[in-house]
Amino acid sequence: MAAAPALGGLLIVDKDGGWTSHDVVAKSRRLLRTKKVGHAGTLDPMATGVLVLGVERATKLLGLLTLTTKAYTATIRLGRSTDTDDAEGEVLATTPALHVRDDEIATRVKALTGAIEQVPATVSAIKVDGERAYARARAGEDVRLAARPVTVSRFDVLARHDVPDGEFVDLDVEVECSSGTYIRALARDLGAALGVGGHLTALRRTRVGPFTLENARTLGALAAAAEADPEASLLSLDMDAAVRTAFPHRDIDESQAHDLRNGRWLDPIGIPGVYAAIDPSGQAIALLQESGRRAASVMVVRPSNL
Repeated sequence: MAAAPALGGLLIVDKDGGWTSHDVVAKSRRLLRTKKVGHAGTLDPMATGVLVLGVERATKLLGLLTLTTKAYTATIRLGRSTDTDDAEGEVLATTPALHVRDDEIATRVKALTGAIEQVPATVSAIKVDGERAYARARAGEDVRLAARPVTVSRFDVLARHDVPDGEFVDLDVEVECSSGTYIRALARDLGAALGVGGHLTALRRTRVGPFTLENARTLGALAAAAEADPEASLLSLDMDAAVRTAFPHRDIDESQAHDLRNGRWLDPIGIPGVYAAIDPSGQAIALLQESGRRAASVMVVRPSNL
């Protein structure tokens, strides 16, 4: 199996259906022969697509990545509601939906676009009194979650497929939204607004922040690559490429790089948020954030003892 470089980087996985995010992390640890692997945001077992993993020192990047926007393709079935708002749950109600007109769907989709208040799915990973909502729901508790503000910047219906056997309507959709938005909740709320119920039957995440399916490989492809060349790096982006992709940056000289490597700070130059300091050779030295008269490290990528 291929070993991960000591500095690490990001591994962008195209997750298969049926795998939990934890399963993907565990498999990646075996492939890379390191325990230092973590993920940036979960993806439901039913869902496929982009899952961002940090490896070795890049695990420290995960909490700093600005993964505030996500994109999905999905299929919503109108005419049936479930207790999980997706196809893996128990059926709560079935109502014929073939009569629902396209203009009615468009009106309700528009109402679910923009800045909205959304009640998360009962089986979400949100914590309630220290325990995940899905764990409480599976234990038989009546879980009630409060609505939260989210932003759905795009909610487009690409195609409609009538399903006479069951009188369902399947909608292929594309969604771009803020982090924390539940696509299954959009399916539920669209069906409820149309009076026929709805749930999610397929979900694929196509983008997380700047990371897309173009960067991603399946676990099967990664395992095959490791078997073909045990010395090859399986990382999608090494540390320097990951930092340049995910953060703005400023160029620094060798003296400034030395200061940052040894825990000192630089003068600010007016860059908002977290950004990278790049030395003359193109290496990421640290991630900085400015406050007052200092640009201080929030993470030293290459400390002096590395």
